[in-house]
Amino acid sequence: MLGAFFGLILFTLSGCVKQEASKSNNVESLPTVKTSAADAEIFAAQKFIEKSPDAPNGYTKLAVAYIRQARETGDFTINTNAQTAINRALEIEPQNYDAQKINASLLLTFHRFTEALEAGQKLREINPQDAFVYGVLTDANVELGNYKEAVEAVQKMVDTRPNMASYARVGHVRSLHGDSTGAIEALSLASRVADPQDKEAQSWCLVFVGSEYLKVGQIADAERQYDAALKILPDYHLALAGKGRARAAAGDYENAVKFLTQTQTRVPTTEVVIALGDVYAKTGNAEKAAEQYKLAEFIEQKLGNLDQRRLALMWADQDTKLDEALAIATREHAARKDIYTADIYAWCLYKKGDYQAAKTAIKEAMRLKTKDALFFYHAGMIEKGLGNTKAAKELLQKALQTNPTFDVLQAEKAQAALTELK
Repeated sequence: MLGAFFGLILFTLSGCVKQEASKSNNVESLPTVKTSAADAEIFAAQKFIEKSPDAPNGYTKLAVAYIRQARETGDFTINTNAQTAINRALEIEPQNYDAQKINASLLLTFHRFTEALEAGQKLREINPQDAFVYGVLTDANVELGNYKEAVEAVQKMVDTRPNMASYARVGHVRSLHGDSTGAIEALSLASRVADPQDKEAQSWCLVFVGSEYLKVGQIADAERQYDAALKILPDYHLALAGKGRARAAAGDYENAVKFLTQTQTRVPTTEVVIALGDVYAKTGNAEKAAEQYKLAEFIEQKLGNLDQRRLALMWADQDTKLDEALAIATREHAARKDIYTADIYAWCLYKKGDYQAAKTAIKEAMRLKTKDALFFYHAGMIEKGLGNTKAAKELLQKALQTNPTFDVLQAEKAQAALTELK
């Protein structure tokens, strides 16, 4: 994961496809969407709008229903429908508070983090007791690397309203600061207090509990969480992806391919596409691996994904298109100062041979003491490049101790580098 947590949504290829939102006031002109449990809410909102076309409430209800449908189906193009609806609500009543809240959430969805932060700050001025506002502020500050402000916002959020959304964010912030146990506790609590009628929310929490376990190499514990999520919501794409990664970490590449393929069929995210490619590469199927990597490039470059960091990381890992990878990482790092962007920037600098600049960037990435084996691996390789053998060995050992199977391909390279240093 690259830390994408904002709005409790994991973004996908389909959600990042650039589309021009319709400016028509006719709801029927919105694109057709997939069937989901949110259909009834969408239908009800459309009926409300038919009766009161000049009232903003119908459009805010429709936007919320579309956002829910996007999460349930994994088809995040539906968020463009939500944006169209909320734009209409704001045209009718620019100061409508609910519409402004939903718009702030959508700004996060479309990676407009600085605007989302500004929107959250304005909402806080209007209603400083609204927990939702602090969720926006938490997410925006996390993505921009403003971690002190994120901690303050999430504390205010959980104090104001201790519920699933606030506990989930507490878990994420704890994870960022290296508190895996605390992160698991908070995310587990989030899953327990989630609305039992909202199966996607329950499953989402369980998936991220599993991801925390997987980050520290506890594969069996991770799989139990993914299985629990799938029991609640069969074929849930995030849980299937987690199962695929867990099976790959366990060396069960046949089932890793099965689960990752199922995920890709439902929601072809760049991360899943690359993960499947890595499993194919690990098992010697170079042709299929190349197809996956080519698909990842197509997704990011041709279909307008809003976040190309994972593509830069892929190229750096493969020692290919390093100038393009560094250009992406440099651009992203200039725009946002979060630790995951700093890590990818450091890795791209390292692959270009600029070890000193890479060391500066990796220190930035590790400033929260996040328990991420990939960070330790990158830092170790950078120290190795600088000729600092002792530091390199310590960091590479730390990576493998934190999670000996942190990456299908890179963990093996970490072990080889460590062996070389002994």
